[in-house]
Amino acid sequence: MTAFHVMTGAGEAYAHPAINKISIDDVFDALRRGLDDFREKPSHYVFLCLMYPIAGVFLAVATSSANLLPMIFPLISGFALIGPIAAIGLYEISKRREMGEDTSWRHAFDVRHSPALPSIIAGGLLLFAFFVVWLVAAQTLYSNLFGDVFPRSIDTFTAQIFGTPEGMQLMMWGNLLGLAFAVIVLATTLVTFPMLLDRDVGLVAAMSASIRATLTNPIPVLVWGFIIAALLVIGSIPLFAGLALVMPILGHATWHLYRKLIGPA
Repeated sequence: MTAFHVMTGAGEAYAHPAINKISIDDVFDALRRGLDDFREKPSHYVFLCLMYPIAGVFLAVATSSANLLPMIFPLISGFALIGPIAAIGLYEISKRREMGEDTSWRHAFDVRHSPALPSIIAGGLLLFAFFVVWLVAAQTLYSNLFGDVFPRSIDTFTAQIFGTPEGMQLMMWGNLLGLAFAVIVLATTLVTFPMLLDRDVGLVAAMSASIRATLTNPIPVLVWGFIIAALLVIGSIPLFAGLALVMPILGHATWHLYRKLIGPA
């Protein structure tokens, strides 16, 4: 019954929500609304999202000390792939503010009481699987170009990447490979987790709606993807500290984008 619930939701019928056509202006409006949600009680949201800069620095230090320098970029960029599930508490805060309810930070953990929790967990496991596959693909690409010997220092690694033909190939194919993973995750999770939190329609139905929303609005969704990428890069520059601001804003904005993309129940 749990598996069936994950497939179809509580109603035991496959949901097929209506998809709205939106514009690029709607994307920026969702971003502005996300910023408004963040401004209401920013200290709480920064606290909830400190995991991102802390995890980013930890990954960088861990891979450096373990002579796994080539995996720093795949680990940090791949960490963003699990962002949709990590931001689910922020969707709850935006939902409560939309309904005029209490938006105290403790309500970010109310998801544990959601009837869609099995679907949310299944979706999180799927994103983690994407993350692992991305790491394996990145490792395989590096090994095919440079072999199985890792550089022993940052200087050696930098010279290897920017001073050799293999390094140029690694950057080109690595970015293309990362783009492919990012597009797949964006298309399949664009509205998946906000919808599960809002309606409990089942993971398959939510992912299907997300893909349909992407295909119906390719340009706005592409713009949204570029906004995410740009803000993540900006937030990562000062030792990942900026992610504590960027991630909650994107999380709240994702909720408002979901409201614009999916028609009423």
